[in-house]
Amino acid sequence: MLRIGGSPLPVVGRARMYVCGITPYDTTHLGHAATFVWADVAARVLRHLGVDVEVCRNVTDVDDVLDAAAAERGAEPDSFAAVQQFRFDRDMTALGVRKPTHEPRAHNHVGQVVTLAAALLESGAAYLRGGTVWFRGQGAPARSGMSAPAAAALAAEFGQVTDHPDAEHPADVPIWRASRFGEAAWPSPWGEGRPGWHAECAAMALTTLGPALDLHVGGEDLRFPHHAYEAEMAEAVTGVRPFARAWMHVGAVRLDGARMAKSTGNLVLVSDVLAKHAPAALRLLLVDRSWARGWDFHSRDLDAAAERLERLYAAAARGTGSGGRAATEAVTTALLADLDVPTALDVAEEAGGDAARLALSVLNLS
Repeated sequence: MLRIGGSPLPVVGRARMYVCGITPYDTTHLGHAATFVWADVAARVLRHLGVDVEVCRNVTDVDDVLDAAAAERGAEPDSFAAVQQFRFDRDMTALGVRKPTHEPRAHNHVGQVVTLAAALLESGAAYLRGGTVWFRGQGAPARSGMSAPAAAALAAEFGQVTDHPDAEHPADVPIWRASRFGEAAWPSPWGEGRPGWHAECAAMALTTLGPALDLHVGGEDLRFPHHAYEAEMAEAVTGVRPFARAWMHVGAVRLDGARMAKSTGNLVLVSDVLAKHAPAALRLLLVDRSWARGWDFHSRDLDAAAERLERLYAAAARGTGSGGRAATEAVTTALLADLDVPTALDVAEEAGGDAARLALSVLNLS
């Protein structure tokens, strides 16, 4: 049985996995790649157990940041997003990330956000002010174990307004926001507007996978506010708790001590790395560590990953290897123990043969 975050995740037959995808306004950096490769590893380990894994990875193509980036380049948001999506897909293919079962786009789910907002209004979990539907979000900070001041500070980093005059509480957020002059908008019972970020993911997850998930994956920076509000909205509308049985908040990749982020520009792009290094070496570098811990990227580590990969290939060529069935079982046991890839690879490298081939196959490093 797979354990995630120290807790068992029993699955019978089928697993529903939601992966927080990209906002397609720039090319893929290593921080993004780490999240999506780890999601792919989790799905592959579940499939190794014989589980049918249904993966939904969304595309947030209705977003203020995307609109601003497109306008800066003199492009329409839709066409600009399509180009960025193509580049992202190319990077994921190179890194061996399997295409998701579902890839919903926010602009195709605006109607579902309207439905979500209407249902939350009817239940009293939301209220209407000036064409904006506000979600009562007081439970979101507590869900993340955060104090109100800490939550407000973190929310502000994502541009969340905590002192809006129409909001009844600083933690309330828009499910549906009245449109501003010049921005894309859609019709609703409350006037022209656009969906809120957290509501987009809630609507896409509920529409695609139903009222509850087995595993939700995303970067650690999305734990709050995004994932907390997404889960609060989903549970409020369905009454099903928990929204996700397990969460994988993948540790951030840092450069010179600061988290890689498009907002700061301290990025290492996947395409730049792949111009000089084998995709399997980069994939190995991303997963040969704990998924939950952040880490600092150094270019020299790619050479070390390439050397480790060559040793694994050599080990895999050694007939049946040593340790027999016990070694292959040890590889599987390590992977089930919170996706302990380093231990699985250490066993594979030492035992060689079947154990090495199994590790390379399950982790898609061959």
